Amino acid sequence: MHFCLMYQTLKDLCEVFAPSGDESRMKDFLLDYISKNQSEWVVQPEIIAGDEWHDNVILVFGEPRTAIFAHIDSIGFTVRYENQLVPIGGPDVQSGYFLRGEDSKGEILCRLEMNKEGNLFYHFGRAIDRGTNLVFESNFRETDEYVQSCYLDNRLGVLNALKVAETLENGIIVFSTREEHGGGAVPQVAKFIYEKYGVRQALISDITWVTDGVHHGKGVAISMRDRGLPRRTWLNRILKYATDSGIAYQLEIEGSGSSDARELQESDYPFDWCFIGAPEDHVHSPEEKVFKFDFESMINMYQYLMKKL
Repeated sequence: MHFCLMYQTLKDLCEVFAPSGDESRMKDFLLDYISKNQSEWVVQPEIIAGDEWHDNVILVFGEPRTAIFAHIDSIGFTVRYENQLVPIGGPDVQSGYFLRGEDSKGEILCRLEMNKEGNLFYHFGRAIDRGTNLVFESNFRETDEYVQSCYLDNRLGVLNALKVAETLENGIIVFSTREEHGGGAVPQVAKFIYEKYGVRQALISDITWVTDGVHHGKGVAISMRDRGLPRRTWLNRILKYATDSGIAYQLEIEGSGSSDARELQESDYPFDWCFIGAPEDHVHSPEEKVFKFDFESMINMYQYLMKKL
């Protein structure tokens, strides 16, 4: 896929409505995308999806040794009573953000408001049905250097997995759900791929943060730890391959934050895992920003590692 087309696909992904627990439209988008594009991939995968998998999608290529996990959900809001809102996951909240959704009366484009006590409300010309989910209104921007939009976390992780799928000969790609709001989907998938395929190695295709030690334009971030601790012998192996690759990367060390890796580490199965992702600024807001160089380094690193691991 040419880079211009790739970033058009990213724009399309960012516009898909898929807050945690409500990912069916993203599942449908992915299955349609895979159907239209897999004939051009090096290996046509087995596609595992269906109601027994909720809205998760699993692609199995060749004789897999390593799995990529990319969560497809986003943060958002649920309409409570009167005009109150309850957050889904941990969205950035500022009065004036625009939210969109749909209820029994039609499409919604409303404004987020927060009072002095930190309570959240919507401002709209009518009452919105109780239980309606809302997400940030998409405003996708692209320059020569960067992309900026809501939900780059984790639509970039999803796009990375789709790019890796083009050349992947042996491996598993898991498009997982509910990561932003406590998880719950990964244990079922982990059990399945361990027991059926013997796979117990995982790379977490997700987006991390710009911090005092991780910067825009320095390459993909390889996380040595967050709230969880990957096994050091596995991490050392990844770092050796990363160095040998010549692809730009930077090391991340954090004491908080988690991802699909948390559920792999807490599972009954002996998974090794490593979080590898491009850094973004303005996390969980409508203004998330990622430099193209870092994301393209992410794609190249995953393609290289999946051949080695």
